[in-house]
This record gives sequence, structure tokens and C-alpha cells, in this order.
Amino acid sequence: MSKTAETEGALETRGIEQVPDNERTARTRELFPTWVGANISVLLLTMGASLVVTYHLNFWQAIVVAVAAPVVSYGLVGLIGIAGKRGGAPGMALSRAVFGQRGNLLPGSLIWVARWGWETINAVTGAYAVLTILKILFGVKSNSVLDIVTLLVFVVATFAISGLGINAVQKCNKYATYLFGLFSVLVLAYLVVDTDWSAVFDHSAGSTAAVITGVGMIAAGGVSWIPTAPDFTRYLPRTASSKAIVGTSVGGAGIVVLPMVLMGAVMAVSTPDLASAADPVSFLGEILPTWIAVPYLLIAVIGMLLINSMSMYSAGFTAQTLGFKVPRHWAVSVNAVISLAFGGVLMLVATSFMGSFIAFLSLLAVAFSAWVGVFGADMLRRTEYDGRAMADTTRTSAYWYRGGFSPAAVAAWAIGLAAGLMFTTSDWFTGPLAHDNVIGEYGLGWVATIVVSGLLYLALPKPAVAAPAAAGPRESAAEQPESLAV
Repeated sequence: MSKTAETEGALETRGIEQVPDNERTARTRELFPTWVGANISVLLLTMGASLVVTYHLNFWQAIVVAVAAPVVSYGLVGLIGIAGKRGGAPGMALSRAVFGQRGNLLPGSLIWVARWGWETINAVTGAYAVLTILKILFGVKSNSVLDIVTLLVFVVATFAISGLGINAVQKCNKYATYLFGLFSVLVLAYLVVDTDWSAVFDHSAGSTAAVITGVGMIAAGGVSWIPTAPDFTRYLPRTASSKAIVGTSVGGAGIVVLPMVLMGAVMAVSTPDLASAADPVSFLGEILPTWIAVPYLLIAVIGMLLINSMSMYSAGFTAQTLGFKVPRHWAVSVNAVISLAFGGVLMLVATSFMGSFIAFLSLLAVAFSAWVGVFGADMLRRTEYDGRAMADTTRTSAYWYRGGFSPAAVAAWAIGLAAGLMFTTSDWFTGPLAHDNVIGEYGLGWVATIVVSGLLYLALPKPAVAAPAAAGPRESAAEQPESLAV
């Protein structure tokens, strides 16, 4: 947490400019509650149920999925987060050094649009949690008007938290972690006593392909955080431990993902309709007693607020890198309006929430993975980032390259993205190579995207990495070039 953020109060005013070294006073342990908060979602219960109902996995296979998914996805989150301590700037600002000032607009735009969908899914889930609470406590039945009002309240609350900045997000994450942990133990204890465990353990095993596909489905949520990982590490000093960054990222996510997925898998044995429910929340009111269901749902609402707040917080930076000349907290409002509009459509029109969600996850993972492959490969050769060059969006920038583009990065990103989509299967889109091969049948389109884009970027000729310009000791945010003023 930066001294500037502390002394200026709750509202964080720093945008995408590089954080000066004297303000980078955060600690790696603060990442733990950040990634705990990023996973406090009842969607994990529904996805855990899908492992049993849709993918036909048994309990032991579900454990393998629940362990492997956060290790893979949040291991990548931690590795890319190392760039934040190296460059002291958000992920999509650092990305300018890789793709070029203009080239960065291509992956940046796709990631920004994909984040609209992620925020919409989270907002709708939060609204459904509120509606379920109203039904349990007061018998209020859902209707179109109440749906939209509930969604509006949720989105406004999300905007308020994310607009305040990283201090507000991290403080909320800290307290939510304690509450979520307490009530998750209560839910787990109830399931241990109430569940027919013979039915759980008698479930037959699924195929190896289904296990690997399940890992990809659960990991997709973590993959969506990879490009924003530096947003939460940019206040770390350059001397911060890289191992600690990776460890706290995996640990914070894993401590939530593992029990949530397993609880969903256990619940699905007695409630097989869970994986195909019209909404991902109301089943809790049927499975759990009121004294557990209501507070657990309240915490779920807080969790979804935190997840969306973190997403919108990062989306504000992405909007600024795309050229929106507004302060970060106003850039956040763009995503808030979009998630409200799309959320209304999903709640009023979509017939299957989970079907739409899994289809979205399949495409989301590929969309983010193309950037991950290129940016991650670039980290192997680049250990520093030039703050002045990132801020300078004109032809004088060291990151202008050829006409504002890095040909190697843009080509590797585009080809990797196309390759991944060719192997991807979803309800919305099926690539021509999605069948009759291991990559397609095992749901590894997103892995193929990372591998293809990363290897191609390493193989293609690249512009020389310019040494970072020395910053003057008195340089401040106000002295940064106007292109990054916020």
C-alpha cells in the first residue's frame, strides 16, 4: 500500500503512471487476502457441481481438479505479477513496452471487452444472491422490475468500492476473508453431517479428458486475472520476493477454490439439478438451513462485490491505456454502465445461466491467454520498464517501434489467438479443430494459445530493449507527460 494512497485518504488518485520507488511500500503478504477476495464466489459451488453432473467425475477426481486449477492459473497470476514490481505500473500500461504504443490497443481492447462479460456474470450472480435472501426471509418472489433494481443496487455498490481505489478494495478483502472463512467452515460442517457419503463415494469415475477439461473450466476464472496481476503488485518494492508473490497468489486462491469446488461436487450428488439451475444461487436456500443460508449468501454478495470491484478497478486502467482521457474512477463508470446493461439482458432473456457462463469461460480463457503468452515470453528478456517511454504515446517514445507497433508481439498475439480459437468448443462457438485431437477434446485451446503465442514471439525478430530512462529525484505524477495525466 503506497504512502500516497494513505496520506491522500480513501480515494486513490494515481492512474497508469509509474509508481515512484519511494511510494512502493506494500508487502507481499497483502496479496493473500486480495486473491482470497477474488474467489469468494458461489459460482465455484456451481462449477464444482458441474464436475459431477456434466463431466461425470467422482469425488477423488474433483479433488484433483480443485487442486490443479488454482495452482496452474494463479501460478501464472503470480508470475505475471512479478512484472508489477519490476515496472511499478498496471499490467496494460506495462504491455505498451511489449506491443508498442499503438499495438497495445489490440489486445487491450479485447481484454477490456472480455472483462465486460466477466463483470456482467459477477453482477448477475450478486443480484441473484440478494433476490434469494429476500425470498428466504420475506417470501418476496422475483419479477422483472425487482431483478433490475437489485442489479442496479449491486452495480452502484461495486462502482463505489472500485472507484475509491486499492485501499478500499484491500480493506474490504481483508474483512471478507475472515467472514467467509468462518461461514464456509459452518457450511462444510453441515455437509459433513447431512450428506449421504456412500452416494458420494459410489459415484463412478469419469474420463481423463473430462478431468483435464474440468481443470481448464475452473482455471478460466484465474486466467482472467492474469493481465491485471501487476495492478495489485505495482506498489511492491523492487526487492520484493518473486517467490512470495507467486506463493501468496496461489495460496490465497487455493484456500478458497479447493473447499468451494468440493462442496459443490458434494451438493450435486443430492441435488443433481444444481449444475443446470436457472440461476447459480437459489439452490443454497433449498440445501442449507436458513440460519446458515442467509449469512452465507450475504457473504456471497460481499464476495461478488469484491470480485467485481477488483475487476472494475483494473478495467479503469485498461480504459486509460486505450486513450480515455479521464481519471481512473471515472473510467470505471464505463464498465459499470456496460455491466448493468448486459446484466439486465442476461437476467431477463437468458434461459440457462450456467450454460452461458461455461460458454463464456471457454472463450474468455483464450482471449486472455494470447496476451499472457506474449507478455510472459517478453518477461524472460525484459527485467525493467521505462516509465517515461510508457507515458509517452508519441513517435518519440522508446516503445513506438515501427509505426507504434511491435511486429513480433502483434503477430504472435494474433496467430496465437486464432490457433486457440480453432481448438475451442463452446455453446457459442466451435473451432474447426475442436474434435478428433487431444488439444480439442481435452479443452486445451487456452493452453495452445499461450504456447503458440509465446513460442512464436520468442522466435520472431524483435526490437532491442531500450534501457529505462533515469528519472529525476524530484519527478512526481504531476510532472509525467500529459498523455498519462489523470
